[in-house]
Amino acid sequence: MQSPTVAELSDRAREIFRQIVDSYLATGTPVGSRTLSKLTGLGLSPASIRNVMQDLEELGLLAAPHTSAGRVPTQLGLRMFVDGMMQAAEPSDDERAAIESQLAGGAIEDVLARTTAILSGLSQCAGLVLVPRRELVIRQLTFVPLAPRRALAVLVGADGSVENRVLDLPPDLDPASLDLAARYINAQLGGMTLVDAAQHLTDEVAADRAVLDRLTADAVAGGLAAWGQDGAARPVLIVRGQARLVEASVDLDRVRQLLGDLEDKEELIRLLDLARSAEATKIFIGAESRLFSLSGSSLIAAPYRGTGGIVGVVGVIGPTRLNYARVIPMVDYTARTLSRLVA
Repeated sequence: MQSPTVAELSDRAREIFRQIVDSYLATGTPVGSRTLSKLTGLGLSPASIRNVMQDLEELGLLAAPHTSAGRVPTQLGLRMFVDGMMQAAEPSDDERAAIESQLAGGAIEDVLARTTAILSGLSQCAGLVLVPRRELVIRQLTFVPLAPRRALAVLVGADGSVENRVLDLPPDLDPASLDLAARYINAQLGGMTLVDAAQHLTDEVAADRAVLDRLTADAVAGGLAAWGQDGAARPVLIVRGQARLVEASVDLDRVRQLLGDLEDKEELIRLLDLARSAEATKIFIGAESRLFSLSGSSLIAAPYRGTGGIVGVVGVIGPTRLNYARVIPMVDYTARTLSRLVA
């Protein structure tokens, strides 16, 4: 169903809908006509308000959960509210100060970890940061023959990390050439990133300075390139504050589903990649994304930038009953603060 626009609603319907959404986001409970008759300044009877609520329900903007006489906004209604009716509140001076103090100083890895913590604390949801995988610096490489045309490459990084890859080898490459390749890499390419190592090998071969024959050099170059591409394709996802989702929820079944969603790192990264390519903050509500179709959750995410363009994404995940007017500007401000720090 396509959502009606705000302009298509009467002033009365718009005000009643706004108050229902505001009350629901604040309390998490259905809103009834009698309650609205006491809250609104329209001077309408509960019966008149019920008629408007029925119209809004027929438009797909409200729903009556279970047998309750009250109404809650649907996903369609929340989307219309966020896009066309919400009055965003800029972060307070205290919130700005808290964000800036947590993000100031230290290694970038520590800054990013603190980013998730401050977002989680201020929003009472789960905070997250998506960053590109740091390029591995070579310390040592070992080849273990597996079959005539396959070998296991064991790469030890300067940070102590160890990664394995199975490489396809040229059909005429003998095992002795693998030992020669490993010695060359460790002696000549140690301390370099994968990209720099591949370029150095290319330059050495072009200048006929490499001690490797062409077949061995091609095998090593192909392996380094594949390793670098694979590493770049696996960004790092940092998530903090899942426990806050349980503390703040009135629907534990949905929270359990959301916690399960957070374990689906591949789908979550795919969703964040959509935010990374956006010009501004992206909001995903409920079943708008496959990941949250069951839990009915929302993701608010914004890209942050460095000198070379977009670096990563920061965001907040929680139930659809989020204080969007407060959390959206908070995520945006955090992204802009990070951009200043990494520029």
